Amino acid sequence: MTTVPSKGKAYIVGTFDTKAEELRYVGALLRGAGIPTVLVDVGTKSSSADADVPAETVASHHPDGVDAVFRAGERGIAVDAMRDALQAFMRTCTDVGGIIGLGGSGGTAIITPTMQRLPIGMPKVMVSTLASGDISRFIGVSDIIMMFPVTDIAGLNRVSRVVLGNAAHALAGMMVRDIPETGDDKPSIGISMFGVTTPCVQQLTASLSGTFDCQVFHANGPGGRALEALTASGLFRGVVDVTTTEAADYLFGGVCSAGPDRFEAVARADVPWVGSCGALDMVNFWAMDTVPERYRGRLLHSHNAHVTLMRTSADEMVAIGEWLAGKLNRSRAPVRLLIPEGGLSMLDAPGQPFFDPAANEALFASLERSFQASETHRIVRVPHHINDPAFVEELVQHVHDVMGDRPSSG
Repeated sequence: MTTVPSKGKAYIVGTFDTKAEELRYVGALLRGAGIPTVLVDVGTKSSSADADVPAETVASHHPDGVDAVFRAGERGIAVDAMRDALQAFMRTCTDVGGIIGLGGSGGTAIITPTMQRLPIGMPKVMVSTLASGDISRFIGVSDIIMMFPVTDIAGLNRVSRVVLGNAAHALAGMMVRDIPETGDDKPSIGISMFGVTTPCVQQLTASLSGTFDCQVFHANGPGGRALEALTASGLFRGVVDVTTTEAADYLFGGVCSAGPDRFEAVARADVPWVGSCGALDMVNFWAMDTVPERYRGRLLHSHNAHVTLMRTSADEMVAIGEWLAGKLNRSRAPVRLLIPEGGLSMLDAPGQPFFDPAANEALFASLERSFQASETHRIVRVPHHINDPAFVEELVQHVHDVMGDRPSSG
């Protein structure tokens, strides 16, 4: 049997007062796969002798001690306290090779915040009864795998044994199998992309991949938040924000908003930024019947059965320009904002439904009024569509100018 002690142990986390049988079952499967395990109890009512780490031990890591968890009174307060205690406890563990959690609403609320703080790439599996709904608050910008148990996690049966078994074996596989090393030590850059700016980003990455490790993020809200988080962590040499569409969704109630902090990480991390106006011609909603009533008379385009796009107006473009420029002005690192005069997306081109040069010009003028140009901060008009090769060439030039590592001519 293959063992992997050098890769650490599998931490199996859950509330033993309600799910001890299932947690023991998962532990046995992992040990059968050769994975050493640590069973961690995060129950807020009682502690189990079955756990390697009793709930009292976890709770003792709360800043206010054990009583913050077990004498909290209301269940919600106790759950929040155990969540904080688990995070503090896991920071003391140096042998974590992977983690699996089992839980309902309480267990999921306790365990997933800790998973979010573990390194990207460390295996994380959460079997949760909440996994069939909106799980964005549990995932955050981490690489957690969430599985829906189908039945409740309330005893072993022919369904739960299969689902929990698959979860355990998934974690084992991730812990046993190596990710091939590339030997690539190129500096990383973060790039934002949307479906309607894909041609631009594909050409861009083809041009830059010999010099940089190009990491592309879908500008759909979670993707923008992930780009911000990794930028703030210092991972990137710079950011190439081709697709700034999340600004429009944040300002006008779209479903692809990355929140009010989008475009701020470059200032905090002090890294160069090269970007454009990709897909600012649209605000995103789900199916046509989800578009807010106030927008029903607007120019709407059915992207597919599940996604509806609304063309941004000239007035909205002015507001977007002011907001985006204000964000970029805060950065002390080099900034290059490229304006694609020929159009902002696949839909914003001659003969396409969102082609509106007047609305675009309102955006461009707003950016130029609000952007604080300097020796290090430049705004450049480019007489091409954002997906044109000539526009991509301009992007590449500015990326090399401010991020370095220009490829050799040989």
